[in-house]
Amino acid sequence: MKKQTGQYQFEVIFTPQEEGGFTVEVPDLPGCISEGETLEEAEKNIHEAIELYLETLDERGIPLPEREPLKMLKMNVTIVRLDRHKKSYA
Repeated sequence: MKKQTGQYQFEVIFTPQEEGGFTVEVPDLPGCISEGETLEEAEKNIHEAIELYLETLDERGIPLPEREPLKMLKMNVTIVRLDRHKKSYA
């Protein structure tokens, strides 16, 4: 099979976990999930997971899944942990 080439953009969802860290999933790539202790680590890990997912599809001759319409292209996230900034709110 001809190798799929090009640049792809996927919506990813970062979910903070109660115990700390983040879980990240890619809705358009079923089962493509990763995690990280920080947002930066989670972002790095999901990039690697997407690359491996796409390589596996290509090796098996499976086309990319149909994509859902893009709901969001870019998002800035600011997370403030109030317990770390108590003096600011006292």
